[in-house]
Amino acid sequence: MPKPYQAPPRASFLQKLGPGGAASLGLALATALGLLLVPVGFRLRRVVTSAEGDPLECADAILVLGRRLQSDELTPVYEARLAHGESLWRQGLAPRIIVAGGTTGSASRSEAEAGRDWLLARGVPPDVILLEDRSQHTLENLFNVRAHLRAEGWRTLLLVSDPLHLARARATAVGLGLEVRCSPSPGCPPASGSLAWWRRAVLEAFFLHWYHTGMFYSRLIGSERQLERVT
Repeated sequence: MPKPYQAPPRASFLQKLGPGGAASLGLALATALGLLLVPVGFRLRRVVTSAEGDPLECADAILVLGRRLQSDELTPVYEARLAHGESLWRQGLAPRIIVAGGTTGSASRSEAEAGRDWLLARGVPPDVILLEDRSQHTLENLFNVRAHLRAEGWRTLLLVSDPLHLARARATAVGLGLEVRCSPSPGCPPASGSLAWWRRAVLEAFFLHWYHTGMFYSRLIGSERQLERVT
């Protein structure tokens, strides 16, 4: 059986879509507009409530989701994610930190490599840090990390991202059968309640609607090729 589709390094938007991606995006747009944005409003509530995260529990690993670099440097959002992952590790909530993210945009190094270097500079030992450095987006982050978890016999993850990203990250993880607890990075821009925050929340609500639309569409047409990427 061929391996599930994986977007190449520095993938374009169309390359990231993969099999069925364009069709599911079109269906998500059509249903959102045709139903007067009601599906997006429904998902917006989940985005906002999920931003609070879950009660903390010990896990097999902390997963810090990557973020596109700017001129090979970490953005404030990515740095906030890494700082929170480090804090959870120093609290003893997991023995290792997985940093996820491939080479995206115009960067010369992967998001995971940049995150590792930041953690090393903060005094985190090299043997604590594991890399997933092939993925181009959240779905691939979690898909590739799942393979590593299964190989090592690990089950539970503390998933770290910025608050508004957590609803989509959780849905994707649950779809892949991962056991996760989500922890939002505090102080992550944009400021809570600001106009930029609400713009990002609405965008994440649409992305979450797109994810669920894609899952429904793939099951409806019985596409094993599409489902193997998301389940």
